[in-house]
Amino acid sequence: MPQDRSPQRTAYIFIICCVAAIGGFLFGFDSGVINGTVDGLQESFNSDSVGTGFNVASMLLGCAVGAFFAGRLADRYGRRTLLIVSAVLFLVSAWGSGVADGSLEFVIYRVLGGMAVGAASVMTPAYISEVAPSRYRGRLATIQQVAIIGGLFVSFLSNYFLSGIAGSSVSELWLGQAAWRWMFWMELLPAAVFLVALMFIPESPRYLVSVGKTARAERVLSLVSASDRVTTKLANIEASLERDRKPSLRDVLDPVSGKVRNLMWVGVGLAVFQQLVGINVVFYYGAVLWQSVGFSESDALLINVISGAVSIGACLVAIALIDKIGRKPLLWGGSVGMALTLSMMAYAFASADMVDGGLEMSDHMGTMALLSANAYVLFFNVSWGPVMWVMLGEMFPNQMRGSGLAISGLCQWIANFGITMTFPILLASVGLAGAYGFYALCAALSILFVVKFVRETNGKELEEMAYE
Repeated sequence: MPQDRSPQRTAYIFIICCVAAIGGFLFGFDSGVINGTVDGLQESFNSDSVGTGFNVASMLLGCAVGAFFAGRLADRYGRRTLLIVSAVLFLVSAWGSGVADGSLEFVIYRVLGGMAVGAASVMTPAYISEVAPSRYRGRLATIQQVAIIGGLFVSFLSNYFLSGIAGSSVSELWLGQAAWRWMFWMELLPAAVFLVALMFIPESPRYLVSVGKTARAERVLSLVSASDRVTTKLANIEASLERDRKPSLRDVLDPVSGKVRNLMWVGVGLAVFQQLVGINVVFYYGAVLWQSVGFSESDALLINVISGAVSIGACLVAIALIDKIGRKPLLWGGSVGMALTLSMMAYAFASADMVDGGLEMSDHMGTMALLSANAYVLFFNVSWGPVMWVMLGEMFPNQMRGSGLAISGLCQWIANFGITMTFPILLASVGLAGAYGFYALCAALSILFVVKFVRETNGKELEEMAYE
């Protein structure tokens, strides 16, 4: 066995990547926990559909801010430092969201949590890509998506059991507090674990070199690379940084034409299309969606748990495939699958009839909608879910990685906010069939985008990434 593939070194790399990926777990938990609290928020804050939509989507405003500034701040203060700040914000948000007595207070705490999610969403894949060897960087970076889905799954499971114990999400549970408040407080434990664990992982060697801490960078590289390759890797990083200036947002512009680089547009396209296919409508409004077509609250929350389990399985498939067949085939294959399954969901919802103020589907169409929804979740999580984050973490050259991640992350969360905020409005105006028809169209357009504009990054060192 070659020295750089020693089991001890591989285990160490895996462990520190898993610690970083706890940020992804909290990203998923914080995103999914809202799913089971919608009824509680409506009752406690007396909010209408627009107000509820903003309560749910408010976190995403913080996500946009966190994602935009995290890349630049990480270039100045370090990847690990930004992850530590995220952990603190997760703790504050989890506690505050549960104790909030009004919409304004709730939104403030959710925005703080969103800043943590946004920062973690770009810093976790960046950190992993900068410490992982190229030969299995894709598999390790995919841990981020497994962690995100794991967080979603655990939040769904937690919501289901807490609601079941109390009788409903709005019923009193422990210490005189409603179950929906405890759903938020469950996040305190993993957030505390994340904060403590971050104290024991090293800073990114590429960041350390960029700020002149070469000796520390060399020590970190000796932990993640074979001793006979440390000097070469260090020289490559230094040479890459010497070719560049101090990172700036202007790095996304072509110095000759002054226009935004094509690579930046590809990053934005990847980030936005991941949201336009509507996946977070399933994760944020899953309980509302299934209740709207006749399922009970308990059954709707259980369906969320099933979707979470399917997602985890799909991510494991992605881990097995991403470094073997590459990023691009997974993306366009997933787009095809999502376009088909979303179209089937739209068709099934279009068959529903209005009965006593609610939608009612035949058993056949209900089964079709449920199977199509889970197939859609599977296709997303074997493709766009993990691959988009992997590509954003590795596709940009060192000089523009921070800026590229910042802008792509900002666009991703703005698109997420738009999709999340408009779903209750679409539900009221064009119904589920119209909403999912729109998401199916976006999935079909993403096929063309991938085929024409996305370039394969599989197997390349980060120092090999080019601007075009």
